[in-house]
Amino acid sequence: MTAGANVNDIETVLLLGGRSEIGLEIAVRLAPGRNIVLAARRSGELSEQEQMLRNAGAVGVSTVEFDADAVDTHGDLLGAVVAEHGRISVAVLAFGILGDQARAETDAAHAVAVVHTDYVAQISILTHLAEIMRRQGTGKIVVFSSVAGVRVRRANYVYGSAKAGLDGFASGLGDALHGSGVQLMLVRPGFVIGKMTEGMSPAPMSSTPSQVADAVVRGLNSGATRVWVPRILQPVFFVMRLLPQTIWRRMPR
Repeated sequence: MTAGANVNDIETVLLLGGRSEIGLEIAVRLAPGRNIVLAARRSGELSEQEQMLRNAGAVGVSTVEFDADAVDTHGDLLGAVVAEHGRISVAVLAFGILGDQARAETDAAHAVAVVHTDYVAQISILTHLAEIMRRQGTGKIVVFSSVAGVRVRRANYVYGSAKAGLDGFASGLGDALHGSGVQLMLVRPGFVIGKMTEGMSPAPMSSTPSQVADAVVRGLNSGATRVWVPRILQPVFFVMRLLPQTIWRRMPR
């Protein structure tokens, strides 16, 4: 941070999931003139990500230890970020896991682990963030749902069910925040080609982390509450919701 700068004069972007490809692409686009806080496990090993954001024009880059599954630590973590960096202007929830569907069908502990990270931990962070931003009277929250949660498919129903729950929770929370000065933007990407999906065959209408980030930043700037990536997926899934179950259960991931 530049010498003599008032912490309250500089917008802070909090990226929860400091190694996320999509999250970092968003942070790069938001970096110029802003302070970026990267929250992740092994936060001392984020030097590459820190340098990327400094090169993108961030006035300051900090890291904080964050274990998404340790929900009892979330309140203190967010409180510490506010205490050190001032008001959180934008919070991006970019953490999550795909899990192993085949394993989850017979390993209950693994199924619960996927749902805990992709649903329970998200609810915890969202609830804390919403309260902090209500008190601020301003702020923007980016939540990643997925088309996998719009209508859950047999091929990835564990991950899809977590995203379906998150989609519903975030939709309701967004309505609850209406008029508070806080913008909650729910992003529904399709298949994203990246490290998280490495080794998987891309689905039709796939996108890249860069394309998702571009759509997110456009949505933040326009005040959008829903963003589909790519946009064509919105009418496509309107039709897919009408498919008979006998056909739907055979749909691939």
